[in-house]
Amino acid sequence: MSLFQRSVVGELSSHAGVVFSTLVVVWLSVLLVRLLGDAAAGSIGADVVLGLAAFSTITALPTVITVAVFIAILTAVGRSYRESEMVVWFASGLSLASWVRPVLRFAVPAVVCVALLTLLVAPWAYRQIGEYRVRFEQRSDLSRVIVGQFGETSGGSRVFVAEAPEDPNDELGGVFVRELNEERGRISVVTSNGARVQVMDNGDRFLVLDQGQRYDVQPGSLETQLVHFERYGVRLERNDDTDAAAAARAEAESIVKARPTSLLLKDGDARAAGEMLWRLSLPLVVLNLALIALPLGAVNPRLGRSGDLLMAGLIAMLYLNVLNLLRSWVAAGNIPFVLGFIPLHVVVALFGLWLLRRKLVVRMPRKPRA
Repeated sequence: MSLFQRSVVGELSSHAGVVFSTLVVVWLSVLLVRLLGDAAAGSIGADVVLGLAAFSTITALPTVITVAVFIAILTAVGRSYRESEMVVWFASGLSLASWVRPVLRFAVPAVVCVALLTLLVAPWAYRQIGEYRVRFEQRSDLSRVIVGQFGETSGGSRVFVAEAPEDPNDELGGVFVRELNEERGRISVVTSNGARVQVMDNGDRFLVLDQGQRYDVQPGSLETQLVHFERYGVRLERNDDTDAAAAARAEAESIVKARPTSLLLKDGDARAAGEMLWRLSLPLVVLNLALIALPLGAVNPRLGRSGDLLMAGLIAMLYLNVLNLLRSWVAAGNIPFVLGFIPLHVVVALFGLWLLRRKLVVRMPRKPRA
């Protein structure tokens, strides 16, 4: 590798590292704020926030790498023009076309990385996210209680709130539960001074309430039943760990994004075709944007660079939005897979070659008018 190629590849790698780390930090900041809000609302468990953040970041890596490669090439080429470094390379007998080889040396590993992420790693991460959420839904009501906050389970038929325990032997303090029995048409309200979980010898789990009352009310009727109790046990639903894990995995794989690529190839339906279009297209997007960034970054330093950067951003956004639109059309069965996959990338590649050729053409100066 020549000195020129080593210099270009090194600068591109440096720029890409800075952009990549910045985008990941921004993504994690926004994601953690949202996940912590969901945990505070009881939608997810606080113990799975970091796991969900890690797996969600993995699913975002293909897009982050694509944007980082595009911005790195754009800024590196623009800096060379702005600081007149490109003039030195031109005086050495090189041209903008000489950048193609080092740009490809830099972009091809990124293409391979994005391909591995989209085809193998990202679907696995989506499955882990789905399993986390399904397992949280399978938890018992007690494990999902947030002290001092109302919550609901069983499809909204049970609403509860609990206080912090005063007795160290209790897991919860004052408990209030409102439960709707649709079969009997009754509303039950249970209150107690404390609650704890008791595990029997056979493995059954009971929620034991101490010192409380139970009110059974018939809507539309004056009939009311009041029961005082010293101790009241409620059997908690127990799922077999193996069955629960298998059910969580099966439900997670029902999401198209979480299906392994091998299963998508066997499915053959429109939704699977739309997802395959996206997974196969992202590596080509990295390559096309890398080639487009080369002529877009070649700007005249005397004219400024804001307009060219804005144009480059709009082109990249248009490319990704059109790809997403074609993905939805293929998933809906409106267009075949081939029509959604091939034409867009070919048009963008030809557009990039046209831009590069336009930058390489030397325009003759206009003759002065007599």
